[in-house]
Amino acid sequence: MNRHLRWHQAVTLCERSAEPYALVTVLGAAGSVPREPASKMVVTGEHSHDTIGGGHLEYRVIARARERLANHEYSYELAHFPLGASLGQCCGGSVAVLLEAQSGGDARLVVFGAGHVSHALMRIVGDLPWQITWVDSRQECFPDRTPDNTTVHCTDDPVGDVPELCSNAHVLILTHNHALDYDLCQALLKRDDVRTIGLIGSQTKAERFRQRLAHRGYTEADIDRIRCPVGRSDIPGKRPMEVAVSISAELLSLVASDTAEKPSKRGLSWGALKALTKEVKPNEVEVAGQKT
Repeated sequence: MNRHLRWHQAVTLCERSAEPYALVTVLGAAGSVPREPASKMVVTGEHSHDTIGGGHLEYRVIARARERLANHEYSYELAHFPLGASLGQCCGGSVAVLLEAQSGGDARLVVFGAGHVSHALMRIVGDLPWQITWVDSRQECFPDRTPDNTTVHCTDDPVGDVPELCSNAHVLILTHNHALDYDLCQALLKRDDVRTIGLIGSQTKAERFRQRLAHRGYTEADIDRIRCPVGRSDIPGKRPMEVAVSISAELLSLVASDTAEKPSKRGLSWGALKALTKEVKPNEVEVAGQKT
């Protein structure tokens, strides 16, 4: 396990890089326990930082946190762990922990192309809580430094990398190559796990692409998934930064529409909170009021 960062340093790092994480807090303790209340640790998909005491308790907590992250369950969970034989610890006490799974970002964005518009775009979206992958075949076109939330992906086969990069992501095609743009459109339309597709270009380019895709057998509904020209029509201008502002405004609207309507009751109910104050039988773990 990697505990080279304190929990607050790890939170800062995850937020800056838009990496999903779970913050684990010891809320209460009874009897002999490895760490006291308010002890915290951070769990990501690959690492853990700081500690709530080690041992099988921490192993179980990390496993539970990673399960939530893997399932994209970005919510809260309370769990109560008696430190008995079932956890391989003989402290004899019990620990209540709060797991707060955080997405680390509001959206995933993949940008194909590292031209002038993309450079301007990164100056805007680099400050947003998004996970961004920036793709091009020309290493020299990327700047020496990129925003903390941005990963550079230099590849000779951007089309072939679409399955790896674009799942559950908003995708922008901003390349310098119309043939590559068309191939990317086809690769993206074959997938149903891409959130949105935006293509830079004129209305003439959009019509040509529509005709070619229709000739290839794509339905009108399929082709309508591609927004071209990309960006808001009510934000004029052709300078790179003007185009980037237009694209960013459209993306913000799309990301906001992705958010499902919030239910009237959110988080943990008062009943679940009260349930955790009850006595738990030995060798049982209680999660938000439900025994497992």
